[in-house]
Amino acid sequence: MMILVSQGLGIYVVESKGGAILCILLSLLCLGTWPALMALLERRGRLPQHTYLDYSITNFLAAIFIAFVFGGIGESTQEAPSFLGQLTQIQDNWPSVLFAMAGGVGLSIGNLATQYALAFVGLSVTEVTTASITVVVGTTVNYFLDNRLNRADVLFSGVGCFFVAVCLGSAVHSSNSADVEAKLGKVSRNCETVEECQRLFGVVEEEMENAKEGTAAFLVALENTRAIKVFGKSMVVGLGITFFAGLSFSLFSPLFNLATNDQWHTLKQGVPNLIVYTAFFYFSLSCFVIAIALNITFLYNPVLGSPRSSFREYLSDWNGRGLAFMAGLICGFGNGLQFMGGQAAGYAASDAVQALPLVSTCWGIYLFGEYRRSSPRTYALLVGMLVMFTVAVGLLMASAGERETRFT
Repeated sequence: MMILVSQGLGIYVVESKGGAILCILLSLLCLGTWPALMALLERRGRLPQHTYLDYSITNFLAAIFIAFVFGGIGESTQEAPSFLGQLTQIQDNWPSVLFAMAGGVGLSIGNLATQYALAFVGLSVTEVTTASITVVVGTTVNYFLDNRLNRADVLFSGVGCFFVAVCLGSAVHSSNSADVEAKLGKVSRNCETVEECQRLFGVVEEEMENAKEGTAAFLVALENTRAIKVFGKSMVVGLGITFFAGLSFSLFSPLFNLATNDQWHTLKQGVPNLIVYTAFFYFSLSCFVIAIALNITFLYNPVLGSPRSSFREYLSDWNGRGLAFMAGLICGFGNGLQFMGGQAAGYAASDAVQALPLVSTCWGIYLFGEYRRSSPRTYALLVGMLVMFTVAVGLLMASAGERETRFT
């Protein structure tokens, strides 16, 4: 079965349910991977401002690539508008453009907040919490915007499984925090700096370089190298940032849905809806502009204890730049695939990518040694969380409908 259908002007539209599901699965892999790369760079000591600036550049380039390759560069007609053709019609389709750009603002702010949340509460709990809020708000809104395109019984069964997985994820975090507390003992209660922790442990830097993952010495070594210091910081701050990121994420998919399908009838009669590639371009443009503006500001006015930097220092910082560029590309293509699948199968079903903690947790275990030397209770809860996420993804995929498109 063909996944993509080519029209005369080179516009590609995902038509089949199978093709939509493939797009969503690939998106799930991409969107679960890029946060791990960002967290890896922060743990290695690269400033989050530098990383996010690099990420933003390639993220936007990915959107441009998708728009030109899949959106077509030929002459635009009323029946089959091309990407470039719709760029010249902004005087007619500006309401949809504004919806797309508002979605990009939500994504940009959410991604920025996530980068700081990763340092405070860890990869797994950050992704679980933001995904749960996105499912609660975004999936419900998309279901009604799509005129109940998806099977409600299957869709909301998946949402319910997601809630169970979220509860298990919270239990995993609580159990793992207790494990860390037991490992650090008096250090977690009595030291607020790396130097104090090293003195209490009696460990020198050379010894810590070879510390085994999951040990107290390893945790102290990590604090010594990372860009954002978290020892002695309140977990409430990190959780607050995480909830804020989740609320931001929950808005961008419904706004993109409105941009491409005009459920609120903001366009004049006869004006075609934005094709998914035009909307994705405007979406990514606003995401890029907000990210650049905020991160240049944070270079000179850092937040949450991050070191101060400058634009000159950013330009000369090539340590880890390749991974930051890769994270941007992966996220850009992941977002594009999510929207392509959502346009065909319904944006509520495409919110199955919010099971990305399934992927992020695997990366967290593999790259960062999360949950190493944890208690049997923590391992049991972790397995339960991953199983429920798997079930939730399957149910949201199974709820997919097939949208009628004007390009067929």
